[in-house]
Amino acid sequence: MNHDEAKNILLLYRPGTADAEDPQIAGALALAKREPELTRWLEGHCVRQEALRAEFGQIAVPAGLKEQIISERAALVKRSSQRRKIFVVAAATAIVVSLVAVAALEFLPRQVQPKAPTLANYQSTMVGFALGPYGMALATNDVEQIRNFLAHGHAPADYTLPAPLEKAAATGCTVKYWSGERISMICFRTGKPLPPGRPGDLWLFVADSASINGAPDTTAPQFAQINQIVTATWTQNGRLYLLATEGNEQTIRKYL
Repeated sequence: MNHDEAKNILLLYRPGTADAEDPQIAGALALAKREPELTRWLEGHCVRQEALRAEFGQIAVPAGLKEQIISERAALVKRSSQRRKIFVVAAATAIVVSLVAVAALEFLPRQVQPKAPTLANYQSTMVGFALGPYGMALATNDVEQIRNFLAHGHAPADYTLPAPLEKAAATGCTVKYWSGERISMICFRTGKPLPPGRPGDLWLFVADSASINGAPDTTAPQFAQINQIVTATWTQNGRLYLLATEGNEQTIRKYL
């Protein structure tokens, strides 16, 4: 230990206390006894420490300080205890809720397990696709390009169009996803003026008939009216066809 190191250590030294028992301070005090300059500095340091101690001793303790400290300490302990209790209760509640949820799942009747998507849900969803904002993934009037695009997208492409529908002007196609299935959506024009941004007003949706509960098992079209949209639904060679347009049954029969 050199002179400067000893001085830095002795800055922490308070005379008349147990500081002298600290090994580092004891070593610095021993060095100060051997070095006159460090001895004089230590004497001045001790005088300043005693003066500060005397000044602090003259400061009156505010009335009620002791009681305030005790009261605040008790309140802090109480709040900490309450927080611990809240945490324990919340954790226990979470565990109980989890156990109840697991038990509920375990004892659910097997018959309430989700069934295959229904035909009615499928029809309303496809009509929603037709009326909602959408774009064609492939915009073309080339029916072979449409079929190839759908095949590359792993959507039904082995469909057979009714003869009247083959004469309608195609405008493009896209692939829709519903209930885990890929649905081919092919867009045509009826010849009526179209609103801006709408690629067509006659829509054909082709899906795997086995994926939809209640799909008709006949090639004879079944008609349904969903608001202003009329639909024709039939099954052929394992494919479910849904043709939709604005109008009524007579409107859509022209394309079947």
